[in-house]
Parts: sequence; C-alpha cells; structure tokens
Amino acid sequence: MTDTNFTQNRELSWLRFNERVLMEATDETVPLFERLKFVSIFTSNLDEFFMIRVGSLIDLMHLKENSIDNKSGLTPAEQLERIYAEVHILYEKRREIFKNLKHQLTVHNITDVSFKELTNEEEKFIKQYFKSSVAPILSPQIIDTHHPFPHLQNNVLHIGTMLCHKSKLVFGVIPILSVLPDIVFLPGKELRFIRTEEIIYAYLDQIFTTYSINERVVFRVTRNADINPDDDSFEFSGSDFRKKMKKLLNMRKRLAPVRLELSEKISDNLKDYLCEKLSLTPEKVFITDVPLKMNYVFEIIGKLDSTKKAAITYNEFVPQPCAEVIPDESMIKQILKNDILLSYPFESMQPFLQLLKEAAYDPHVVSIKITIYRLASKAKIVDYLCAAAENGKDVTVLIELRARFDEASNISRSEQLEEAGCNVIYGFEDYKVHSKICLITRKSHNDIKYITQIGTGNYNEKTAEMYTDVSLMTSNRKIGEDANEFFKNMCIGNLNGSYNSLLVSPVSLKSSIIKMIDEQASLGSNGKIVIKINSITDIDIIEKLKQASCAGVQIYMIVRGICCILPEVPQKTENIHIRSIVGRFLEHSRIYCFGTGENEKIFISSADFMTRNTERRVEVACPIYDADVKAKLHNIIDLCLSDNSKARIMRSSGLYEMPKTSDKRIESQQELMNQAVNAKPVAVKHEASFTEKMALCQAWG
Repeated sequence: MTDTNFTQNRELSWLRFNERVLMEATDETVPLFERLKFVSIFTSNLDEFFMIRVGSLIDLMHLKENSIDNKSGLTPAEQLERIYAEVHILYEKRREIFKNLKHQLTVHNITDVSFKELTNEEEKFIKQYFKSSVAPILSPQIIDTHHPFPHLQNNVLHIGTMLCHKSKLVFGVIPILSVLPDIVFLPGKELRFIRTEEIIYAYLDQIFTTYSINERVVFRVTRNADINPDDDSFEFSGSDFRKKMKKLLNMRKRLAPVRLELSEKISDNLKDYLCEKLSLTPEKVFITDVPLKMNYVFEIIGKLDSTKKAAITYNEFVPQPCAEVIPDESMIKQILKNDILLSYPFESMQPFLQLLKEAAYDPHVVSIKITIYRLASKAKIVDYLCAAAENGKDVTVLIELRARFDEASNISRSEQLEEAGCNVIYGFEDYKVHSKICLITRKSHNDIKYITQIGTGNYNEKTAEMYTDVSLMTSNRKIGEDANEFFKNMCIGNLNGSYNSLLVSPVSLKSSIIKMIDEQASLGSNGKIVIKINSITDIDIIEKLKQASCAGVQIYMIVRGICCILPEVPQKTENIHIRSIVGRFLEHSRIYCFGTGENEKIFISSADFMTRNTERRVEVACPIYDADVKAKLHNIIDLCLSDNSKARIMRSSGLYEMPKTSDKRIESQQELMNQAVNAKPVAVKHEASFTEKMALCQAWG
C-alpha cells in the first residue's frame, strides 16, 4: 500500500491554493480595488475547479468504484465529500471579505447598489432602462405539462420564481443573456452601479404579468466540462480533428450539473424542486449573497478617474525593454552573437515579436516552426506567421486544439493560418502538445543556422503582461539541432524521438529529472535541488524527492498551486522546504536547478511535475548553458526564496503560514519590477568560441 504520510490529495491542495488567492483580498498592503479583484479571481478559479476537477471526480466515481487516490487513500466519493465541505467554508470566508470590501469602497464613492437603495431619480432611470433595453430581449418561461424544464446553460445567471395563478403554483425561469451588461452604471457624479440580475429580479411582476410572485431567487448552475475527446463514449466517424473538436464543444454545453448556487435562502419546496430537476444532492447547493458572477469588477476600472485609480489600484507598470537587447539592432544578429533571456512581465515580449517579424521578411530565413497552445485575442504572432508563409517561407504550426476553454479560438486560428499557406498540424490523439518552442532556420552562403526560442509560458501577448514567465532565445547549435529533430518528429507523429540536449516528455523528461534527483542523492548532504513550478502531483518524482531528502539533500521548492508532497515530515521529507507565492502577477515560470557551482544543471520548461505533464503531454525542458542567463535565473529564484511578504511557507500539515522574520520587507515581484525599471543596458558580451560552446555541451553529457 502506498505511504501517504508525506503526501496529500491534489484537490484539497488546490483548494488551499485558491484560499491563498482569497486571502490576498485581506492584505491591507494590497490596494483596495486590487483586493476586490482577488475575490473575483477566487470566484472564477472556483468555477473552473468545479467544471473540471469536481466533474472528473464525479465521472470517476461512477466509472471506477474502487478507484483510490494514491496520495491520500481517498475514494472519489470521499474526495467529493471533503471538497464540498471545504468549499462551504470558503463561501463563508468570501462572504465576510466581500462585505468588508464593499463597505470600504463606498468611502471612495464606489457603490454596488441594490434596487431598494436606488434614489427616486435612479429608479426612474432604471425603470426606463428596463423597459427599453432589457424587457424586449428576455425569454421568460414557465414550467408545466406543455413547457418542459429547460436546459440551463453552464454558469449563466438565471432568475427563478415560484408563480401562482388561480391557486396553482408553477415555476418560472429567465436566463440572463450574455448580450446584457453585467452591471449598469447610474447617472450622477458618484460611481454607483446596479447588477443586471437585481433589475430583472425587481421587475418580475412586469414579466409574469398574469401571475403573483410567491418567491424568487437568482441562481446559477455549474456543469461538468471535463470532456476527453478520446473517451469511448465520444463517438465520431471521420478524420477531421477540427470537426471532432467542434462537436466536443457542443457536447460540453449539456453535461451534468455539479453545483447549484443561490443568491438567498429559499423554501425547502423550491430547493427540492431544483435539486430534483438538476439531479443534485443538498450538499451541492451553495447559498451566498455575494454576486454569483464577478467579472463585472474589471469593468469598473475603466470608470475610475486618475486620482481615484491611483488611490485604490496598483501603480501602473509597463513591461520594460530588456537591458540585454540593443535597441534598433537586428534581433537575429544579436541572438547569433549571444543568448538572450526575457523575464515576463517585468520585461517586454517585444524582442521575441520583433524576432518573428524579422524572420517573416528576412530573405535568408527558409522556415519557421512553432507550437501554439494559447494566444491573445489579437495575436501579432499569427500575423507574422501568415506574413512569413505569404513571403514563401516554410511555416509549420503545431496548434493544440484541446487547450481547455481556448478550443474555439484555436480552431479559428488554425483556419486563418491554413488560408495564409501555413502547414498546420494538430499533434497526437492521446497527448496534448503543451511545449512552447519556436525554431527559425536561416541559410546564408550554404551555412545553416538555427535560432531557437523556448519558453515557460504561452505565445500570448496579453498574459505576458500578467504572468511571470521566462523565454530563452538562443543560436546554440546543439539546441537548434534538437529543436529541428523535435519538429520532424511532431510532423511524422513520432513521440519516441531521441534528443541530445532537450528533455522531451513523454519519453525523456521524467526519466531525466529522476536521474538528476538520484545524482544529487548520491552526494548526500552536498547535494542541492531548487525547483520552481506551478504544481507537483507525479508520485514517482515525489518518491524520488523523498529519497533525496532522506539522503541529506537540501531541497527548496517554490510551488504556486497544487502540492501533493508534504515537507518537514520527520525521516521522510525533513530536508524539503516548500513555499508558495501569490502576488500581483501569476507565478507561472518553471525552473529546475540540480547541483551547485560549475556542476549545476539548470533547465527552463513548459512542464510542471504533474503526471499529465510528464506522461500524457508533449513538453520540452531546455538546458541553460550561458553564464549570464544562469545568473539571471538565479536572481529570480533567490528573490522568490527571500520573499517574506507574499510568500507562504508550507508546513507538514499541508497548511501555510507567513514567514517568521525580522528582516526588511522583501516582495520578489516588486523587486523584479524595480530591477527592470532601473536596469542599464549591458555592454555587448564576448561571444563564446565554437570550442567553448562544445566544451559546455560536453560537460552536460
């Protein structure tokens, strides 16, 4: 039987991560409005958790009754019981936090108004607004023998009401359509707004005019959205993968409910009625007076004047030019001389975009190959790839159509790229391609050179300003040759390729990580491992880290989210130290460090230490050879390990606590912002000779 004394359940670990997101809303060092945004982020995170993780556990409970979690010993049913209990507690915490923030915002004349709180003039305005802009597009429905219970769309707000007509009770429902705004701003100098559901809720008697209103409630149904396109139940005949994914998206809209949220307490009769119609048990019902959807928070920002914005939001930060990049000089020429590492969002993504743009028009560039997982809505990358194809370059784009919740967007992108002449491929039936790699091949005077970009985050201009990621651009021959081999293998459907430098899952990444952990374990107390990742669930890697800890290796881990290994467990993980950072930016970079000094091996990667990444996805980890790039990565790691402001230390219980320190306040993300702003352009580095580069490569075996 698996030893679960030093591990914990992934779902409960994730809930603790999301609780840390919620707790940022209580940190008085965070500007007031930013704290409200953390409540909104917590809410949307929880929505996705129910759609994906809770949904998959419910499926597992029905399909595999004897399935046991190897990190906690819990069955799916036991996990669900714990999850629903924990979430009820989190709802109460959110309620108190939201209530406090809502009150504090009124001091700044930002007021979330209920219908009862409208002034006479405001009520006249809303009455006219309802009559002209809301009522004409509503689709109310009653439920009786001639009107069956409708399909309630996933995460869409509805107004439910118990109606009475001639002593007969019927249920009425109104979906709040997406064409309606989430909030309506009221006239006047103060920033006052009312939520659309409040307006419809108040005017039900003008919608169901032939009925009397017995009770009413705002409610929302969350549905299972965890569809695997390779499930046996997903029947499809034909070879067009794009059509297959379109069918999958349509299926997702109608999956079984996993949660019901109510805006207030309702009668047992109405509650039982909804539970029966939705096949939900009482523990899956959540009652809260916090808005059920909180996307509206981000709409308010545009209404803040400059003075108010400065008082209650973060100071504006614009990603800075990378100090290692020489302005107005060809990116291709610079990368052929020196490796360049970009650190997002502290440094701008512009140098990579400029590299891609140059490559699209450079007559010596013969091909561009890239993997795409998620893109911004208006992606310059797509424009440059299309331009390259139209300019006669051989452009290959491996686009992952199964990037969750970006499927529709990626389908559209793939069509656009194909129309421009790009060769678009979709990867593998059973393996998502999650790697972030781009290869530019350039031929000049019969000499072929490779420029390879490998990153920890997506090619998304928007998230590059919100997530911490790193992006390496290099002309290292050995990495380029591996990248070329990687794309060849992707194009012929070969997952079992062999690489000299790159670690590629599902074949070599996990085994290489385990080998390097074992190498450090053989050094005993002289060994050292530092890992920065988003999540760790892979039981084999967890077991190896435990063994290394028992051998005396000091292991430092920065794990933002799910962490299934427990630190500081005597005689098991007492040399493992784990911390998590939740701050202004989403920590997203993956950096692995093994050893110290000249023998240290450093990698950046797209992969977390999750079984899905190490065994069921195509991921890439890239070694770092350049000394300056290594130093830059060490700076990031050292600041994260020194953070005593946003960092939280995990204890053996799985709970987190503030670092205990009397030192000055260190906030790693703020310090990286300061460094980026104050950075001075560096002198052009000495270009390593071919002999020096080969010596470095050979040192890595």
